[in-house]
Amino acid sequence: MKWDNIFKWEGKVALPKEGQFIKLKEDKSLEVPDNPIIPYIEGDGIGPEIAPAMLHVVNTAVERAYASSKRIFWVELLAGDKAEEKTGERMPKQTLEFLREAVVSIKGPLGTPVGKGGKSLNAILRQSMDFYSAIRPVYWLGQPSPIPNPGRVNVAVFRENSDDVYMSIEYMPKAEDTQRVRRFFLEEMGVSEDALPPDCGITVKPMSEFKTKRHVRKALRWALENGKKTVAIVGKGNIMKATEGAFMNWAFEVAEESEFKGRVITKGEPLEGQVLMVKVITDQMLMQLVLKPEAYDVIVTQNLNGDYISDLASALVGGPGFVPSGNIGDGYALFESTHGTAYDIAGKGIANPLSLTLSGAMLLEYIGWKEAAQLIYAGVKRAIEERLGTPDIAGGFRKMGLHAKDLSTMDFAQAIAERM
Repeated sequence: MKWDNIFKWEGKVALPKEGQFIKLKEDKSLEVPDNPIIPYIEGDGIGPEIAPAMLHVVNTAVERAYASSKRIFWVELLAGDKAEEKTGERMPKQTLEFLREAVVSIKGPLGTPVGKGGKSLNAILRQSMDFYSAIRPVYWLGQPSPIPNPGRVNVAVFRENSDDVYMSIEYMPKAEDTQRVRRFFLEEMGVSEDALPPDCGITVKPMSEFKTKRHVRKALRWALENGKKTVAIVGKGNIMKATEGAFMNWAFEVAEESEFKGRVITKGEPLEGQVLMVKVITDQMLMQLVLKPEAYDVIVTQNLNGDYISDLASALVGGPGFVPSGNIGDGYALFESTHGTAYDIAGKGIANPLSLTLSGAMLLEYIGWKEAAQLIYAGVKRAIEERLGTPDIAGGFRKMGLHAKDLSTMDFAQAIAERM
């Protein structure tokens, strides 16, 4: 089906006359019109295949939930490979400006250079509107899983987005500025040469009280609003005392704030309307996720640990291809696929679109269109119950000795839409 509410980039950003921008109120809540303009970035690698699949599913859900009373107007923005090809820049200024004006947006995977200087595009986007919390809900929808009873997995990982090594304060090995930094540590701070040999690279790991506490507040509010019971504050605080240790201590200070007093407890069993906050060392959490994933409802952690933990959690339900993600700040939000670009299968029409599609459902929930979001969850569950899916999904069922049907990326999206 060809949709007339998708405005592709053709030499410039196309602005639909029928749509309106979402507004950010003074209290940072959203004022959402019935015809919001929401930008999307296809992304690199498999992005141009999974993005149209997501748009088809979300459009169908909105149409079925609200008939003609609500409609999203999708506007394509450029970033990554396509942006570089069309404009000579990997992150055009116009893209960042439009994202800010639109408030809420969604994107596919963007490639990050490995072993080179320069900031990750994902980091640039997350910092552009201070998306300080990445939220990754991990749950099982019926797909093949590597663990017994995968229904035990239902955890939301809150990854801090605006601190830690992702700030790209890096000094490459043997570079002149690296040697200046190294000399400062050796001569001014008394660090031993064994810790900083001449050929080392140096990455700075900042962590601040302000950034930590606002992230923890968002996670605690979410846990309380959604009836969760156990919130784990995770970090390697026993080793990195000045950063991850401080993060964990600051988190427990938030529990003492008037907003959470009596609602967030640190020992005992939580009563109705309460959550229990506990402290867990990172390596212990990684073990617990495998051995007893049902132990925690919400995991609150730093940027780097959040990357590791959310990937492991997603593996328990079949991989990042089944997990959505939202980057959220004070009102502004950017939803995205959790997985990478998968260049090796790009263009083959076999990429699993579920991560980006479920992120589309998260977007709908965020703007208050929960009826449409529920239709997407129902459609996905029914399609998987019938053992329909892209080759990764169908192949997983066949390994279990079950019959399954392979579908292309878009055919799978259509199957989901038909089952709402």
